[in-house]
Amino acid sequence: MAAPTPDVTHYIGDELALFEHATHWKAYYGGRLKPFLRGRVLEVGAGIGGTTRSLCDGSQTDWLCVEPDAALASRITEMTAQKELPAICRLHVGTLEDLPATEGDFDAILYIDVIEHIEDDAAELRRAYARLVPGGAILIIVPAHQWLFSPFDKAIGHFRRYSRPMLRRVLPAGCHIQQLVYLDSVGLLASTANKLFLKQSYPTLAQIKFWDNTIVPVSRLADRLTGFSLGKSVLAVVQKPQ
Repeated sequence: MAAPTPDVTHYIGDELALFEHATHWKAYYGGRLKPFLRGRVLEVGAGIGGTTRSLCDGSQTDWLCVEPDAALASRITEMTAQKELPAICRLHVGTLEDLPATEGDFDAILYIDVIEHIEDDAAELRRAYARLVPGGAILIIVPAHQWLFSPFDKAIGHFRRYSRPMLRRVLPAGCHIQQLVYLDSVGLLASTANKLFLKQSYPTLAQIKFWDNTIVPVSRLADRLTGFSLGKSVLAVVQKPQ
Protein backbone atom coordinates (compact mmCIF):
# COMPACT_ATOMS: atom_id res chain seq x y z
CA MET A 1 0.00 0.00 0.00
CA ALA A 2 1.32 3.45 -0.91
CA ALA A 3 2.06 5.87 1.90
CA PRO A 4 -0.58 8.57 2.37
CA THR A 5 0.12 11.86 0.63
CA PRO A 6 0.95 14.61 3.15
CA ASP A 7 -1.75 17.26 3.48
CA VAL A 8 0.10 20.38 2.36
CA THR A 9 -2.84 22.58 3.39
CA HIS A 10 -2.39 21.82 7.09
CA TYR A 11 0.95 22.11 8.85
CA ILE A 12 1.49 19.30 11.34
CA GLY A 13 4.22 20.96 13.41
CA ASP A 14 3.70 23.30 16.34
CA GLU A 15 7.24 24.58 16.78
CA LEU A 16 6.73 27.88 14.94
CA ALA A 17 5.70 29.71 18.10
CA LEU A 18 8.81 28.38 19.87
CA PHE A 19 11.16 29.63 17.19
CA GLU A 20 9.57 33.08 17.18
CA HIS A 21 11.78 33.62 20.25
CA ALA A 22 14.96 32.93 18.24
CA THR A 23 15.69 36.60 17.59
CA HIS A 24 19.50 36.28 17.54
CA TRP A 25 19.28 33.44 15.03
CA LYS A 26 16.94 35.39 12.76
CA ALA A 27 19.25 38.40 12.95
CA TYR A 28 22.27 36.21 12.14
CA TYR A 29 21.00 34.64 8.93
CA GLY A 30 19.00 37.76 8.14
CA GLY A 31 22.18 39.79 7.97
CA ARG A 32 23.43 37.54 5.15
CA LEU A 33 20.13 37.64 3.27
CA LYS A 34 19.05 41.27 3.59
CA PRO A 35 21.26 42.61 0.76
CA PHE A 36 19.14 40.49 -1.60
CA LEU A 37 15.75 41.41 -0.08
CA ARG A 38 14.88 44.26 -2.40
CA GLY A 39 12.10 45.09 -4.81
CA ARG A 40 9.36 42.46 -4.94
CA VAL A 41 9.79 39.63 -2.41
CA LEU A 42 7.93 36.32 -2.31
CA GLU A 43 8.09 34.38 0.97
CA VAL A 44 7.06 30.74 0.50
CA GLY A 45 5.83 28.92 3.59
CA ALA A 46 5.42 32.08 5.64
CA GLY A 47 3.84 30.21 8.56
CA ILE A 48 2.68 32.56 11.31
CA GLY A 49 4.71 35.50 10.02
CA GLY A 50 7.76 35.25 12.29
CA THR A 51 10.26 35.46 9.44
CA THR A 52 8.21 38.18 7.77
CA ARG A 53 8.34 40.33 10.89
CA SER A 54 12.08 39.76 11.20
CA LEU A 55 13.14 40.42 7.60
CA CYS A 56 10.54 42.71 6.05
CA ASP A 57 11.66 46.23 6.97
CA GLY A 58 9.39 48.14 4.62
CA SER A 59 12.17 49.11 2.21
CA GLN A 60 10.92 46.58 -0.35
CA THR A 61 8.23 47.55 -2.86
CA ASP A 62 6.09 44.45 -2.25
CA TRP A 63 6.21 41.42 0.09
CA LEU A 64 3.88 38.53 -0.75
CA CYS A 65 3.51 35.79 1.87
CA VAL A 66 2.48 32.38 0.53
CA GLU A 67 1.15 29.92 3.11
CA PRO A 68 -1.01 26.83 2.38
CA ASP A 69 -2.32 26.40 5.94
CA ALA A 70 -5.27 28.74 6.37
CA ALA A 71 -5.05 28.61 10.17
CA LEU A 72 -1.42 29.74 10.13
CA ALA A 73 -2.14 32.30 7.42
CA SER A 74 -4.82 33.88 9.60
CA ARG A 75 -2.06 34.94 12.01
CA ILE A 76 -0.42 36.91 9.19
CA THR A 77 -3.76 38.57 8.44
CA GLU A 78 -4.08 39.54 12.11
CA MET A 79 -0.53 40.91 12.23
CA THR A 80 -1.16 43.00 9.13
CA ALA A 81 -4.43 44.36 10.53
CA GLN A 82 -2.69 45.25 13.81
CA LYS A 83 0.13 46.94 11.86
CA GLU A 84 2.74 44.53 13.24
CA LEU A 85 3.88 44.08 9.64
CA PRO A 86 4.64 46.80 7.08
CA ALA A 87 1.79 47.85 4.81
CA ILE A 88 3.57 46.31 1.80
CA CYS A 89 2.86 42.78 3.14
CA ARG A 90 0.20 40.75 1.34
CA LEU A 91 -1.02 37.16 1.67
CA HIS A 92 -1.81 34.32 -0.72
CA VAL A 93 -3.32 31.25 0.95
CA GLY A 94 -1.93 28.45 -1.18
CA THR A 95 1.35 27.32 -2.70
CA LEU A 96 3.80 28.65 -5.26
CA GLU A 97 2.37 26.18 -7.77
CA ASP A 98 -1.11 27.77 -7.61
CA LEU A 99 0.11 31.36 -7.40
CA PRO A 100 -1.58 33.22 -10.29
CA ALA A 101 0.61 34.16 -13.23
CA THR A 102 -0.80 37.68 -12.90
CA GLU A 103 1.35 38.12 -9.78
CA GLY A 104 4.31 38.34 -12.15
CA ASP A 105 7.95 37.71 -11.22
CA PHE A 106 9.97 38.57 -8.14
CA ASP A 107 13.35 40.00 -7.17
CA ALA A 108 13.75 37.58 -4.25
CA ILE A 109 12.05 34.33 -3.24
CA LEU A 110 12.48 33.14 0.35
CA TYR A 111 12.45 29.57 1.67
CA ILE A 112 13.28 29.72 5.38
CA ASP A 113 13.10 26.18 6.82
CA VAL A 114 10.61 25.20 4.14
CA ILE A 115 12.31 23.13 1.41
CA GLU A 116 12.79 20.16 3.76
CA HIS A 117 8.97 19.96 4.05
CA ILE A 118 8.52 19.58 0.27
CA GLU A 119 8.85 16.06 -1.15
CA ASP A 120 9.96 17.11 -4.65
CA ASP A 121 12.33 19.88 -3.61
CA ALA A 122 14.05 20.15 -7.01
CA ALA A 123 10.74 20.72 -8.82
CA GLU A 124 9.75 23.38 -6.28
CA LEU A 125 13.02 25.25 -6.78
CA ARG A 126 12.64 25.08 -10.57
CA ARG A 127 9.20 26.69 -10.19
CA ALA A 128 10.70 29.40 -8.01
CA TYR A 129 13.54 30.04 -10.45
CA ALA A 130 11.01 30.52 -13.25
CA ARG A 131 9.34 33.28 -11.19
CA LEU A 132 12.58 35.26 -10.70
CA VAL A 133 13.43 38.38 -12.65
CA PRO A 134 16.95 38.39 -14.20
CA GLY A 135 19.36 39.15 -11.35
CA GLY A 136 16.85 37.94 -8.77
CA ALA A 137 17.74 35.48 -6.02
CA ILE A 138 16.35 32.43 -4.23
CA LEU A 139 17.27 32.57 -0.52
CA ILE A 140 17.25 29.28 1.39
CA ILE A 141 17.77 28.06 4.96
CA VAL A 142 17.50 24.30 5.61
CA PRO A 143 18.48 21.98 8.49
CA ALA A 144 21.83 20.27 7.95
CA HIS A 145 23.06 16.65 8.06
CA GLN A 146 20.82 13.67 7.51
CA TRP A 147 22.60 11.81 10.31
CA LEU A 148 20.98 14.32 12.69
CA PHE A 149 17.49 13.39 11.46
CA SER A 150 15.46 12.92 14.63
CA PRO A 151 11.94 12.25 15.90
CA PHE A 152 11.59 16.05 16.00
CA ASP A 153 12.23 16.22 12.25
CA LYS A 154 9.70 13.49 11.63
CA ALA A 155 7.13 15.07 13.94
CA ILE A 156 7.13 18.36 12.06
CA GLY A 157 7.00 16.83 8.60
CA HIS A 158 10.59 16.96 7.37
CA PHE A 159 11.40 14.70 4.43
CA ARG A 160 15.15 15.15 4.87
CA ARG A 161 18.04 17.22 6.18
CA TYR A 162 20.76 18.55 3.85
CA SER A 163 24.47 18.66 3.27
CA ARG A 164 25.91 21.36 1.02
CA PRO A 165 26.45 18.86 -1.86
CA MET A 166 22.91 17.54 -1.43
CA LEU A 167 21.40 21.02 -1.62
CA ARG A 168 23.63 21.93 -4.57
CA ARG A 169 22.23 18.94 -6.53
CA VAL A 170 18.64 20.24 -6.35
CA LEU A 171 19.40 23.86 -7.22
CA PRO A 172 18.06 24.99 -10.62
CA ALA A 173 20.26 24.47 -13.67
CA GLY A 174 22.01 27.62 -14.82
CA CYS A 175 21.78 29.45 -11.51
CA HIS A 176 24.76 31.31 -10.04
CA ILE A 177 25.55 30.15 -6.51
CA GLN A 178 26.30 33.32 -4.57
CA GLN A 179 26.50 31.63 -1.14
CA LEU A 180 26.36 28.01 0.02
CA VAL A 181 27.55 27.79 3.61
CA TYR A 182 26.96 26.08 6.93
CA LEU A 183 25.81 28.19 9.89
CA ASP A 184 25.75 27.55 13.66
CA SER A 185 28.82 25.39 14.24
CA VAL A 186 28.40 25.42 18.03
CA GLY A 187 24.74 24.50 17.63
CA LEU A 188 25.91 21.50 15.60
CA LEU A 189 27.89 20.30 18.61
CA ALA A 190 24.86 20.72 20.86
CA SER A 191 22.61 18.86 18.40
CA THR A 192 25.16 16.05 18.13
CA ALA A 193 25.28 15.73 21.92
CA ASN A 194 21.49 15.56 22.05
CA LYS A 195 21.45 12.92 19.31
CA LEU A 196 24.04 10.74 21.07
CA PHE A 197 23.21 11.24 24.73
CA LEU A 198 20.04 13.13 25.61
CA LYS A 199 17.91 11.75 22.75
CA GLN A 200 15.31 14.46 23.38
CA SER A 201 12.66 14.51 20.66
CA TYR A 202 11.32 18.05 21.10
CA PRO A 203 12.95 21.25 22.37
CA THR A 204 11.52 23.28 25.24
CA LEU A 205 11.11 27.04 25.23
CA ALA A 206 13.95 27.32 27.78
CA GLN A 207 16.24 25.34 25.47
CA ILE A 208 15.34 27.50 22.46
CA LYS A 209 16.12 30.64 24.46
CA PHE A 210 19.44 29.22 25.71
CA TRP A 211 20.44 28.24 22.18
CA ASP A 212 19.43 31.61 20.79
CA ASN A 213 20.90 33.79 23.55
CA THR A 214 24.09 31.84 24.27
CA ILE A 215 24.99 29.40 21.48
CA VAL A 216 24.11 31.50 18.42
CA PRO A 217 26.29 34.50 19.42
CA VAL A 218 29.26 32.15 19.93
CA SER A 219 28.53 30.48 16.59
CA ARG A 220 28.69 33.84 14.84
CA LEU A 221 32.34 34.02 15.85
CA ALA A 222 33.13 30.31 15.49
CA ASP A 223 31.60 30.07 12.02
CA ARG A 224 34.08 32.61 10.69
CA LEU A 225 36.97 30.72 12.26
CA THR A 226 35.83 27.47 10.63
CA GLY A 227 35.25 29.14 7.26
CA PHE A 228 31.53 28.30 7.47
CA SER A 229 32.40 24.63 6.94
CA LEU A 230 30.42 23.35 9.96
CA GLY A 231 26.91 23.99 11.18
CA LYS A 232 23.47 22.63 11.84
CA SER A 233 21.88 24.71 9.08
CA VAL A 234 22.73 25.33 5.44
CA LEU A 235 22.26 28.76 3.89
CA ALA A 236 22.12 29.21 0.13
CA VAL A 237 21.74 32.28 -2.07
CA VAL A 238 21.37 31.50 -5.79
CA GLN A 239 20.88 34.14 -8.46
CA LYS A 240 19.40 34.14 -11.94
CA PRO A 241 21.93 35.59 -14.37
CA GLN A 242 21.21 39.07 -15.73
